[in-house]
Amino acid sequence: MTVSEERSKKSHAGEHTTAGPPTGLRSVLRFDLPASFVVFLVAVPLSLGIAAASGAPLIAGLIAAVVGGVVGGLLSGAPLQVAGPAAGLTVIVAGLVAQFGWAATAAITVGAGLVQILLGLSRVGRLALSLSPAVVHGMLAGIGVVIAVGQLHVVLGGTNHGSVLANLEALPGQLIGLHPGALLVGALTIAVMVLWPKLPRVNVVPAPLVAVAIGTAVAAGFRLDLTRVSLPSDILNEVVLPQLPSGPVLAIIGGVLTVALVASVESLLSAVAVDKLHDGPRANLDKELVAQGVANTLSGALGGLPVTGVIVRSSTNVAAGAKSRWSTIMHGTWMLLAVLLLSSVLQQIPMAALAAVLVVIGVRLVSIGHMKQLWRHREMVVYAATLLGVIAFGLVEGVLVGLVVALVRAFYRLTHSTVDVQREDGRWLVSVRGSLVFFGAGKVVRELRAIPLRENVVLELHVDFMDHGVFEAINDWRIGYERTGGRVRVDEVLDSWYHRAIGGRPARRKSVRQNVPPRWFAPWSHWQQTEPADVELPTQSDSDDHLIAGIRAFEKHAAPLVRPFLSELAEHGQKPKQLFITCSDSRVLPNLFTSSGPGDQFSLRNVGNLVPGYGEDASVGSAIEYAVDVLSVQEIVVCGHSDCGAMKAVLAQSVQEPSALHDWLRNAEASLLRLASTAGEDAELPANERLCLANIAQQLENLLSYPNVAAAVAAGKVKLVGMYFDISTAKVFLLDPDRRALRDITV
Repeated sequence: MTVSEERSKKSHAGEHTTAGPPTGLRSVLRFDLPASFVVFLVAVPLSLGIAAASGAPLIAGLIAAVVGGVVGGLLSGAPLQVAGPAAGLTVIVAGLVAQFGWAATAAITVGAGLVQILLGLSRVGRLALSLSPAVVHGMLAGIGVVIAVGQLHVVLGGTNHGSVLANLEALPGQLIGLHPGALLVGALTIAVMVLWPKLPRVNVVPAPLVAVAIGTAVAAGFRLDLTRVSLPSDILNEVVLPQLPSGPVLAIIGGVLTVALVASVESLLSAVAVDKLHDGPRANLDKELVAQGVANTLSGALGGLPVTGVIVRSSTNVAAGAKSRWSTIMHGTWMLLAVLLLSSVLQQIPMAALAAVLVVIGVRLVSIGHMKQLWRHREMVVYAATLLGVIAFGLVEGVLVGLVVALVRAFYRLTHSTVDVQREDGRWLVSVRGSLVFFGAGKVVRELRAIPLRENVVLELHVDFMDHGVFEAINDWRIGYERTGGRVRVDEVLDSWYHRAIGGRPARRKSVRQNVPPRWFAPWSHWQQTEPADVELPTQSDSDDHLIAGIRAFEKHAAPLVRPFLSELAEHGQKPKQLFITCSDSRVLPNLFTSSGPGDQFSLRNVGNLVPGYGEDASVGSAIEYAVDVLSVQEIVVCGHSDCGAMKAVLAQSVQEPSALHDWLRNAEASLLRLASTAGEDAELPANERLCLANIAQQLENLLSYPNVAAAVAAGKVKLVGMYFDISTAKVFLLDPDRRALRDITV
């Protein structure tokens, strides 16, 4: 049993437990409760406004908000998403009301909810995860622009004109006829929204709640004549229960499917977008779709508007600090209680204050950081197309525009390849990179035919896919070129598409072969033996010499990648952080399991990772002195490993004298004595593994016999680290030398 296996056994026995993030009543009271008030304040005017714009009774918007908050929140697969009546459905609902009447539209909403439940149970919701991040961020930015431009009119004392273009066209006139009182309240609310989070110790209270409270207080204190939240006087009598629609069956089915699909798309897009705004658990989109379906079924049955996940309320929820679904649920509860009991209080809130909150939220959705990141990844075209599409046409239409642009770009990238032709060392080197489909066959063949006849050509294929059309084009060129007296060698770097096609075994999927380790860490024998029989290996003389074959592979594939780093190190010198002392065992590769590269480690390897005491070995001593005094390393690591041949030899006393190996292993006698002093401990481990751990601890102690090491450690300039590498499990542990206990780095 190795040390790793023993530790795994103890872990399964329950020695290690992990705690999740703090949850409970305290978190709900601190984060979710105040956030729910903020969302509630934003949801009231939005719900009423959407109902009015849809031609539905105002109570229908409030019913949808209550059901979306409470029912949608309880069942939601996206806990921070807030559901309610959405502006994206306004035009659709208004058309249904005009055609069938409001009662029939409520019944259509019930049918749409049932369709959504079926869609969620069929697990189509997860398809939304395939959306390009550029589309999602572009959608958020477009919504932000729509919100900010529209609500700016309200801040100035006017009304939202609907579309961005209409609002921009009316903006000059609005600036001329602005309302000073509305501008005062709006500007003050915006200032509080921006400055409040920067104040120490007070940002526990969400900025939107403080901003609306201050804006309302100023409006009341100065008795400003402003438009305020308007609620119907007799709410309950406005409820209209659903009735079966009468009219063409296809029109009714079309209405049900339209509401279901648009509401589903908007909810899923909103859920994906909300995931981009927080670091909490990711959304379960299928569960969210079922939750939206249940909420729509109940909302329609009670005479409410269709419900969707709404990005405005959801982003407000996240910005206000919500941590769980309780914020959404409580916001729906406040909607119900306030409308029934506190309508007079709500009617004191100026619309300019609520609009100012939305302006800030909208501006924040246009993230400069996301723009920079997408620009670096060359995705700004998709982002801009989605943003402009949402602004010009609407949410769903804008997303469709973004998806089309993203698909066109993806198709271009998937079919794009580069061909580089160079002459070097008396031969022609042709490097082809990308995916090779029949669209690109002409480009590749044109470059190949431009090579002079009767030359030596090496064709390097760095491709992850090759269809039959390209294979035939390349193979026909190769056969024709060799008939004229030329020589062609085809090297494939990522996979063997060409050679397998020649052997009658063409691949069908765009994927790299499984279970074939990359050559940069697999043993020579492994990657040479796992090549298909029909793949050209180096010439006979090279294949017999693994060293030469490896060097050629390095120069071809790895050297171009590592050359910039080595060039910089050659110019500025080495500045390693560690002196890494480990065994000469060929299975121990420090750069591999520490993920380090050129210039990171100053290495010292010997049989048994031994550190003779100060003055006992000039070779080891000089390396230690150079690392500490000249290179100023910050760590000295002594790394032992499992199945160590040196420790086995020391334990069995199997190396006979006189021999250099016998003389060297005498430096491990102190480790053997250290093992004897701890007899009986860790009895489950084999003796050679226990000796390996004792040896690591002993070499750390030997390091302190060097005056420069002891002084650097005492001054805090150098840290000594014990490390153990388990070969069979490829796991690395840190060693506590005092307790001879190992700590799993991944825990």
